[in-house]
Parts: sequence; C-alpha cells; structure tokens
Amino acid sequence: MNAMAKQEQQPKPVQPHGRARLQVFVRAVTRQGEDINAYEVVDPAGKLLPAFEAGSHIDVDVPGEAGLVRQYSLCGDPEDRSRYLFAVQREPGGRGGSKAIHERVHVNSTLTISEPRNNFALRPSARRHLLLAGGIGITPMMAMLRHLQRTGAEYTLHYCTRSPSRTAFLDILQPFIAEGRVSIHWDNGNPADGLDVKATLSAYGEGTHLYYCGPPGFMGAVAAASAHWPSGTTHREFFTPSANDPAIPSQSPAEPAAAQTELGSKFQVRLARSGQTLDIPEDKTILQVLRENDVSVETSCELGVCGTCRTRVLEGQPDHRDFVLEAQEQQSEMTVCCSRSKTPLIVLDL
Repeated sequence: MNAMAKQEQQPKPVQPHGRARLQVFVRAVTRQGEDINAYEVVDPAGKLLPAFEAGSHIDVDVPGEAGLVRQYSLCGDPEDRSRYLFAVQREPGGRGGSKAIHERVHVNSTLTISEPRNNFALRPSARRHLLLAGGIGITPMMAMLRHLQRTGAEYTLHYCTRSPSRTAFLDILQPFIAEGRVSIHWDNGNPADGLDVKATLSAYGEGTHLYYCGPPGFMGAVAAASAHWPSGTTHREFFTPSANDPAIPSQSPAEPAAAQTELGSKFQVRLARSGQTLDIPEDKTILQVLRENDVSVETSCELGVCGTCRTRVLEGQPDHRDFVLEAQEQQSEMTVCCSRSKTPLIVLDL
C-alpha cells in the first residue's frame, strides 16, 4: 500500500452527533502537573486521524455521562496525524466533565470524539505572533509553537502559571525556553508577581497579532490591556465564559443563557430555507425555540464558547453574546445558543 493511499484512510465515523464522530483508543495518559493529565488517543486500527490546524479543538463525549460533551484543544504536532493529544485540568468546582474524565479515562479506554474544528487559527498574514497563555490555556499554544517553529515565523510566548508543579508541558517547552522564544512566569498565587500584562501589551507593533487563552481573570486582564490594539489583531479562545471581559455585554455573561429568566426583548426569526417565521420570547433562546419546532442545529457547549452552533445571518442585526466569533465573523454569523437580535426580525440560513 502506497503512502498516498494510507494518508486517505481515516477512522470510520460512529453514531452521528451532528458533526461526524470518531472512536479512538487511549494509548497513553501522562501527568502534566498538579491536577493536569494529557491523553494520547489513536485510531483503534492504526489508521491516520483527520488533519487539524494549530489552534483546533475536538469535542469529547464524557464517558458515563449521557449527552455530556466537553471541548479540548489539540496540543500535539499538527503534522502528526498518527495521534491526537489533549490535556484536561481537573476542576473541583466545574460542571463535572473534567472530574469524570480524570476518574474514568485510562490507558486502553475507548472515547468518542468529533473531528477537529478551528475557532482559534493563526493568521498567516501576521508579521509577528504574540502568544499569552494562562494556566491550562497553554494547550492550543503547544500546537501553535510547533507550527510557528517549523515555518520560521517570528513569535514569542508568555506562559503564566502559579508554580512549576502547575506548569503543563514544562519538559517539552525547555528547548523553546532555551532559544528565548518562551518565557514562563510563576506568580505563586499573586498575579501581581507574575507577568505585567499591561506593560507587555502597552505598545502595539505593526503587523503583530495577539493570541490569548486562559482562565476568566486572565482573559479579562488581557482584553483590557489590549483594548487599544487595532481591530482584527487580537484573537482569543475561552474555556469558560468570562464575566471580566470588557468586550462582552454585561448581561450575566458567565451564566448559561438557558438559566436566565429574562434574556432580552422578544423578536422574530425567519428560516430562509423553509420560510417559517418563529417568535422568540423574552425568556427563551433561539436554540430553544428551534428545538421546539423540530429544527435541527448542531450544538455542544450551549454557552457561546465552542462555536458549534454558529449560523449564517442573511438579514437583521444580531445581538452577539458569544465568546468565540471575532468582529469580522460577527458581520455575517451568530451563535444561536445565546445571541439574540437587535432588530425585530432576523433571517437565518436555516
């Protein structure tokens, strides 16, 4: 069998869940720091996995929790399709997904995942790439580092963590640190002792693009410090909604939309493909009304974080409440799980 034929072989999708699902085999689990495990998964038959770009993530069906899906960034080398690598930080106060994965996923386990998708892509037009990672936000940056190093791009990464024991992939990062490409900042629990984010982002360099990912407080600090950067030069990925992000509307953004008793003014949605017009009341999301009318939309997080439900807007002005679409994308798309409409009628490509 020639190499080209081998490359075209991909795992057979299992039971559909919107986007094609794949079954993978857990080949290795390695501890990457306090409460952080890295999971290496492969195709059970040894075939190549679907290609992915730096910044991509996958959906993982949490074992033993029917319908529970979590998103994790791929942190392996995008050129290596023999495996996927993702890391999970156990969050005691989370919604249960990370705890279940830490307790139930072991070597030889089988997982169901989605094909990769990318809401956090590197911009090839950038002259320089500035990467800021907070805690487990290092995961998408690991794939970015490998791509940027391979292509000879100009880049710098600042990695902010509490201590060496909570620093994932420290061994892998050592060569990048030695080259001066990566700087690690340990604050020992006091952000004032870590990276001076405001000073780091005070001066914008022509052609520089900023990428940042981390916990809510970190995301809010970076967003505030980079607010003066030109439009289209800052890119971010949230793991959870951040109430501290000044770029996000202040209507309980950290609370799932479905849990709020009043989401905003009522409006109508017209479905362009069927011509059907639906009323969206003050206390329901577009997604909830779509489901009530048997209109199928692929979803995952339903918090405006993953971008799975992004839908093309044909007419009307969305009231964007998501954490994933960038300014240019907001001109033609919206997330129906949490965003609403500023106009009485909005027309969607559904």
